[in-house]
Amino acid sequence: MKVHTIGFTQKGAKDFFGMIKQQGIHTLIDVRLNNTSQLSAFAKKNDLKYFLKELCNCEYLHLPDLAPTKEILKPYQKKEISWEAYEDKFMNLMQRRRIERYLRSEDFNNSCLLCSEHLPHYCHRRLILEYLKKFNNDIQSNHLVNLL
Repeated sequence: MKVHTIGFTQKGAKDFFGMIKQQGIHTLIDVRLNNTSQLSAFAKKNDLKYFLKELCNCEYLHLPDLAPTKEILKPYQKKEISWEAYEDKFMNLMQRRRIERYLRSEDFNNSCLLCSEHLPHYCHRRLILEYLKKFNNDIQSNHLVNLL
């Protein structure tokens, strides 16, 4: 099972939607805490949902249970805690929410997790996949960074 991830920053709409379409992604799963006020207009919930359907024949799904809480995110953004501390807090949150019990593997097949960070290295979308891989070894990650 292949699960893609993508961040919308440092991408124009042409590259962003081009990557989604090129990979044949059927569902974009928005894992952002806030999906309405973003710097890229095409990444706002309603616009994104429209463009995905029209340009890529792709569905849109917002799953805030896969997003960090403000209490975890803000201290990291303000550099009050390290990435390692953030990662630990986020993984504990995923465990407390027990996301594996109500998110079916087939929901993730050929889907794409969306967040804002350009690269997955310091982004919770990568952590989500690492968490889910503990319950399903068949998950293969494909982080979309540049147009192929």
